[in-house]
Amino acid sequence: MTNVINNNLAILRKIANLEDYFSINQQIELVKQISKDQFEAFNLLEFLIERRIRKITKLSYVDGIIFKSLYNSQIINLKETINTYFKEGVVQLESSNNINYNPLFQSLIANNFREANFLTQIYLQELAGLKKNNKRQWLYFTDILKIPYKDLKTIDTLWRIYSEGKFGFSIQKQIWIYNNKNWEKLWHMIGWKVDNTAMRYPNEFIWDHRAPKGHLPLFNQLRGVQVIASLFKHPALKK
Repeated sequence: MTNVINNNLAILRKIANLEDYFSINQQIELVKQISKDQFEAFNLLEFLIERRIRKITKLSYVDGIIFKSLYNSQIINLKETINTYFKEGVVQLESSNNINYNPLFQSLIANNFREANFLTQIYLQELAGLKKNNKRQWLYFTDILKIPYKDLKTIDTLWRIYSEGKFGFSIQKQIWIYNNKNWEKLWHMIGWKVDNTAMRYPNEFIWDHRAPKGHLPLFNQLRGVQVIASLFKHPALKK
């Protein structure tokens, strides 16, 4: 059994920086198998420490996969140990406006995507300068320009890393570009429209991993595409 787990960790090391669909699913399965054993779960934590603290490799989906698995583990002392090294997770919660993104982080690692979506809308409104008592609960395309680079980058990275590359504004942008920037194709690909009918919030949207890639976070496109087009052009979403 130990040899199998060691082999799984060796394979994980080899494919750790791959971000294609097949590799991500393989990473998820490998982490699941390795983390079943208490001793090997700590070896998995050591691998994460090596990647994120000692060598500081490029942040990849595998980091989120490992962190979520260990953070939600029932193994005694493991959660306490991982909190010692990764108090805010593997994504730096940077903000130019002193905004606390810990609630979004907590929602995403708990797979509470509906709550994470709600928080994201609140953050974007605040970043665009809309006060809580403002009657307008949507953004104009001119509001997008006010959103700081650092904050949009943090929000998008949190979504991408803790959804294993399934959700995030930059994921939606990739799908849009892949479909030659055709908005109708995008709406159907990410499940915002089905059979040319727009989904109604909130009950017709999918709030878990069964959702199509790019399904979340939601963005109000009922007022046209100018706002989301401006979002996709934001420097924080450029490769």
